[in-house]
Amino acid sequence: MDLVFIFCGIALLSLGGEALIRGALGAANKYQVSPLMAGILIVGFGTSAPELAVSVDATLKGSQDIAIGNVVGSNIGNILLILGLCAIIRPLTIQRRALQRDATSALLSTLLCCLLMSLGLLNLVGGLTLISGLCLYLLWVYITEKSEQIPSAVMHVNEAKEVQRYPTHWLSLIAFVIAGLAMMLSGSHFLLKGASSVAISLGISEATVGLTIVAVGTSFPELSISIIAVIRKHVDVAIGNVLGSNIFNILGILGIASVLDPLAPTSRIINYDMWAMLVCAIALLILLWSTKKIHRATGALMLTLYATYSWVGIQYY
Repeated sequence: MDLVFIFCGIALLSLGGEALIRGALGAANKYQVSPLMAGILIVGFGTSAPELAVSVDATLKGSQDIAIGNVVGSNIGNILLILGLCAIIRPLTIQRRALQRDATSALLSTLLCCLLMSLGLLNLVGGLTLISGLCLYLLWVYITEKSEQIPSAVMHVNEAKEVQRYPTHWLSLIAFVIAGLAMMLSGSHFLLKGASSVAISLGISEATVGLTIVAVGTSFPELSISIIAVIRKHVDVAIGNVLGSNIFNILGILGIASVLDPLAPTSRIINYDMWAMLVCAIALLILLWSTKKIHRATGALMLTLYATYSWVGIQYY
């Protein structure tokens, strides 16, 4: 029954996130929001809606370990699992000019997150600091992408194009958004119920469940958008989607959760997962700067590292 709750939760979160993105894109098209901003805000951040729903729900229910583990685990999985899979499907050619800002922002966000965790400042002050960082990032995006001719702007426009079908009638738009929100709320409830029960029955911590089952489950929208983009040869979209999601996970989701209720990371996250997340962010930035392509061999290495990270976390923590 626990696994049924988990699978139902993941399915509802994925369907809800998809419905919400399509409804929001339909509204953006109807009210003539630029494809650039639609790609940045709706698709780039919209794929993190399941993580937001689960982390906020977990925080309000007192399951702080799942709330933090969901963010940290998603960021690690986005880099090692999602980019690894995408690189195996098709080598990822990188336009460094298009991604320098986002990769740097992702690393700075991770460094800020690790600092706040180490100092025990995932509280109102820390949360407002993270949310302020998100506002500054969005301002930076707006200023640097006024011209849709630069590579990063083209990439974000292509993000919006990956979702080709969306409603046009206003009643359909409202229905998609409401249905998306309802499915995500229900999905987060089922996923948290199942994850907590699994943790109890297997004798493992909620943090471990949040870092693995919950984190992977809530990352399905990023996975689907990125794989579709790679198949359609929009490889920059896959990388940009992962970077945008990681930035929003930390600055937006963890920021909002910290404002709602002070968070206290477990010793496992402080001693192991936090550093794994930081190493992944640093390694990705170095890779983006040093080469223009993530080869299939590199993708296979990423998947191996993710499997190793998960195994070590379960065995020793």
